[in-house]
Amino acid sequence: MRITGISTHVVGTPWRNLTYVLVHTDEGLTGVGETRMLGHTDALIGYLREAEANHIAGSDPFAVEDLVRRMKYGDYGRAGEIVMSGIAVIEMACWDIKGKALGVPVWQLLGGKVTDRVKAYANGWYTTERTPEAYHKAAQEVMARGYRALKIDPFGTGHFELDHEQSLYAVSLIEAVRDAIGPEAELMLEMHGRFSPSTAVRLAHELAPFRPAWLEEPVPPENLKALEKVAAKVDMPVATGERIHDRIEFRELFESQAVDIIQPDLGHIGGILETRKLAATAETHYMLVAPHNVGGSVLTAASLQLAACTPNFKILEHFNDFADAEIKKVVKGAPRVDPETGCFEVSHAPGLGVELDVDAAAEFPQQRARFDLWAEGWEQRSPK
Repeated sequence: MRITGISTHVVGTPWRNLTYVLVHTDEGLTGVGETRMLGHTDALIGYLREAEANHIAGSDPFAVEDLVRRMKYGDYGRAGEIVMSGIAVIEMACWDIKGKALGVPVWQLLGGKVTDRVKAYANGWYTTERTPEAYHKAAQEVMARGYRALKIDPFGTGHFELDHEQSLYAVSLIEAVRDAIGPEAELMLEMHGRFSPSTAVRLAHELAPFRPAWLEEPVPPENLKALEKVAAKVDMPVATGERIHDRIEFRELFESQAVDIIQPDLGHIGGILETRKLAATAETHYMLVAPHNVGGSVLTAASLQLAACTPNFKILEHFNDFADAEIKKVVKGAPRVDPETGCFEVSHAPGLGVELDVDAAAEFPQQRARFDLWAEGWEQRSPK
């Protein structure tokens, strides 16, 4: 079997464009991959056009390792977010083809499943007025849909510092959310790399009474010494990793032992097998894996294939019941959270277990999507 070519399909919303790639073969099998770029969608498509000619067309889709190696190193220049995202969508699609050809789900090809259910947490749910009352109501609606966990960044446009008044307001928002969801649900605290170490530590202590399940990206991701400083002074688990685009770059993070949970994005770090290798290294450092997952249903399906066969997998992020919920219709067999358990059921369908509906995708054309975390009202995800 050989790859004959690829086709790209962009599903657009005002704040994010989702890039789907179909990989076609000479035996009629087609695989699908997905990633979400912020402000770099055209760059990704341009890269894929070159990579198709240089590396992808004519390749054996079963030889995943070889294709990834050639795409990553065959152009000599160091692979960054765009290249690693391009590798990811092709890699996912190759696993999809391989699973379909052999009649098994991808997790079966990666060692077999260790779980039948994968816990989900909600994100994108607080696209409402930024008040305790509105957040209380929105959080109750999340729980009513069966979720047992959710995440929130309550810090407005905070950057490095957060003054006393805004700090008190952020605390009031978290207090309202915890009251809405009760004591048993998990509440993840997101900082989006906003703060200096001292500010992150202060806010973590002020919010500790509400028992956050983790403190996510408390400082910008470039400086691991700053992250170590935070980890040494807080008593809650620390999570990070969504903006690291090569598993090799996790080496210093592992050595530092500064985090308890890593959050690679399958769509940015080279795909399923690359993330599985990373998870195995995390396991040797007693760290859990909770992938960043702000894409659509194909990326969710790929993340669930990883979850099924990964012993140290904690939980999976899910946007698509809340922000842009209508885009779920572009994927047939889209994973769904069981309202009785708050979990995804592991799919037994061949490959990734999903199919892109190209006609439905065409109803959401690419947009000039923007997402600025330091702009007023960013949490509503409706850029002006």
